[in-house]
Amino acid sequence: MSAERYTAYHGDPGLQPERTDLAWGRTTLSMVIAAAVFLRWLPHHGWFVGTLVGGAIVTAAAINLTQKRRFDRAVRGIKHETMEPHLGSTAAVAASVVVLALLGIYTVLFLPLQP
Repeated sequence: MSAERYTAYHGDPGLQPERTDLAWGRTTLSMVIAAAVFLRWLPHHGWFVGTLVGGAIVTAAAINLTQKRRFDRAVRGIKHETMEPHLGSTAAVAASVVVLALLGIYTVLFLPLQP
């Protein structure tokens, strides 16, 4: 879809919903990459790493599944000049990243290496 079509759709020449949509897409990709990194730990730290992989994949899937709803909400907010930030999704992703980071630290520091 061209920039002109997006602009006509919501009238924002700065394409704010599209930039936000791209940022969420990069976040999804980052979570998938984190899951791939965690998979490399599997032979060294055992089955617990599956928790990290699962958490990263679930977070990426949740972001991806709710992306269209967030985009449509942003477009409606711009059209009706009533846009408010959606703190719930941002807080959920932030909490997920913090939990995954803490579990990753726990894995590296406290789980014994597999022979």
